[in-house]
Amino acid sequence: MSKPPPPGRRKRVFSGMQPSGEAHLGNYLGALRRWVSMQDDYDCLWCIVDDHAITAGVKPEDMPRNIVDLAVSYLAVGLDPEKSIIFVQSDVPEHTELAWLFNAVTPVGELERMTQYKDKSQRFESVPAGIFNYPILQAADILIYKAEAVPVGEDQRQHLELTREIARKFNATYGETFPETEALIDENVGRILGLDGAAKMSKSLGNTVGILDEPDAVWAKVRTAVTDPQRVRRSDPGRPEFCNVYSLHKFFGSPEVVADVAHQCRNALRGCVDCKRILADNIVAAFAPFRERAAHYREHPEEVGRILAEGAERARAIARETMAEVRRKMGLDWRSAID
Repeated sequence: MSKPPPPGRRKRVFSGMQPSGEAHLGNYLGALRRWVSMQDDYDCLWCIVDDHAITAGVKPEDMPRNIVDLAVSYLAVGLDPEKSIIFVQSDVPEHTELAWLFNAVTPVGELERMTQYKDKSQRFESVPAGIFNYPILQAADILIYKAEAVPVGEDQRQHLELTREIARKFNATYGETFPETEALIDENVGRILGLDGAAKMSKSLGNTVGILDEPDAVWAKVRTAVTDPQRVRRSDPGRPEFCNVYSLHKFFGSPEVVADVAHQCRNALRGCVDCKRILADNIVAAFAPFRERAAHYREHPEEVGRILAEGAERARAIARETMAEVRRKMGLDWRSAID
């Protein structure tokens, strides 16, 4: 069990996303909307994990714009720099320093068992060490701030368990230092499938909607969404429970709308195209405030820069304190032999 935070401090949470440009529907449903709701109850750090992104082969010329676009998305959905620390991972080099030191206590066998490592390594003829060590950097991201909890999806549970194992091994070897971070998994969301109804939502697969897309773009993407495969003709009764579009209605429609969609579908009273139009319109309406806020930040990029710079400074203050403790406990403070 994770120990409670020190007196006077709320439970601290950390999470982050790789910068691939503006956030999309899957990012919002799976993480961002929950992050926004946590800001009043937790001590929050929200990171743009660019050091992780280099393992995905992002082109150097694309990275700066991707980082800024994701920062705009963070701010547009309601992440508040007055309530949270919002920053870029590489602006706090203590992340990578701690990751290197964690190599001293992380068993190779644990890394080899990581499901995501097995999946990702198949894409490479020669697997980069960064793919193998990715979970160690994730652990450092979390533990550099001694975060007691992390909001994650089910697919990240294994990585967080490794973080807990690293904390335990470090504490046993060098003395009590890190909490055993708790996974905060939203059981009400589950796996968000893309508009193709087959794979996880991904910008690279083209099966999602950008949260800052204009209305016409939202409709152009939603109209391609796969519905109940057994409903071939408009006159065929549908099965909402097997329709991915219906599962998305639950996030954007009122209970009355969701019930009506199910009724109309089961009784073949509404065609799938009309059903998708309702979903698209509801997504457009829900994301309208995001587009408005994003327009402000695009017109004032200096505000985005200031928020990220101030966030990095606040994050570094915590990280430096942790690293001073870690270096001391690991015997990396040679000056103590002279002073």
